[in-house]
Amino acid sequence: MTQYTEILLAHRPDNSPIGPHLFDVVRKTIPTAGPGQVLVKQTHMSLDPAMMGWMSPDTNSYIAPVELNTVMRSSGFGEVVESNHPDFVVGDKVMGMTGWTEYFLSNGRGLNKVQAGIDAEMALSVFALPGLTATQGLFNVGKPKAGETLVVTGAAGSVGSIVGQLAKADGLRVIGVVGSDEKADWIVNDLGFDGAINYKSENLDQQLSALTPNGIDVFFENTGGPIQQLIFNRMNTFGRIVVCGMIADYTSEVPAPGPNWIPLIKKRITVQGFAMPDHLGDAPALLGKLTPYVMQGKINYRTHLLNGLESAMTGLNLFFTGANKGKLIVKL
Repeated sequence: MTQYTEILLAHRPDNSPIGPHLFDVVRKTIPTAGPGQVLVKQTHMSLDPAMMGWMSPDTNSYIAPVELNTVMRSSGFGEVVESNHPDFVVGDKVMGMTGWTEYFLSNGRGLNKVQAGIDAEMALSVFALPGLTATQGLFNVGKPKAGETLVVTGAAGSVGSIVGQLAKADGLRVIGVVGSDEKADWIVNDLGFDGAINYKSENLDQQLSALTPNGIDVFFENTGGPIQQLIFNRMNTFGRIVVCGMIADYTSEVPAPGPNWIPLIKKRITVQGFAMPDHLGDAPALLGKLTPYVMQGKINYRTHLLNGLESAMTGLNLFFTGANKGKLIVKL
């Protein structure tokens, strides 16, 4: 094979579902590595909710939008197939920001070797952006303490599931908010959460009260939606709210209204948003914090695989429908 496929962002998202009409699929000749370069064949590619923001024209965000007619941004896992770089040899497994492409050239910056024994699914589900995000947000922003109560939304997702397991391992009471009874069963019976709420069910306020009898100390927010206000109302004095994502608002013309600020004063609540690009330089320390939990068997995960590069163009919609079960990965 002398050609490969890459997918370019051709148009900004509109009011319709994400799909092929926003992208251009192009074929190119496989390049060769120049001086100081490596050629990587990507085998697995991560799909993440943050991509919705990367596709938008918003230049006031934490990261510049993907420019039109350039390869769509993503992280991924692959194998070095040609190297003129002293730090990489043919056969090395690597991960980094790769893009929607089957092959890519790199000068090595931002490309990390994956240690033996870690396969692509584990690398992208745990040691890539999901694990880094969960670790940074929970420990450095949420500052959890044993005996406290944590509520995490998007709890069956790649970030939320790790947040809950880390908190549980450190002695917190952990309640997860999910979008189906199947996901609720998974986080309680397989991941060890203390309780779960399907946000599509009824009597959310009563369910939340019953599961958090001592109130809520840490709220790790990934989704937004109506249950946000109910969680906010149960925050304890000196509680911490970690704002990681707001997928319910990503495609809304009018964002949902925020909570009243008076309780922030009365209860001295801290609300802090964060974005991982600000902390990528801390990745070694974050991985150092995360890895012992993984090695001790305290972090489980599951993956939802899509097949073929072009499946990414419609796969992003699974985040909005909640149909994905586990870390969403494209297998090339």
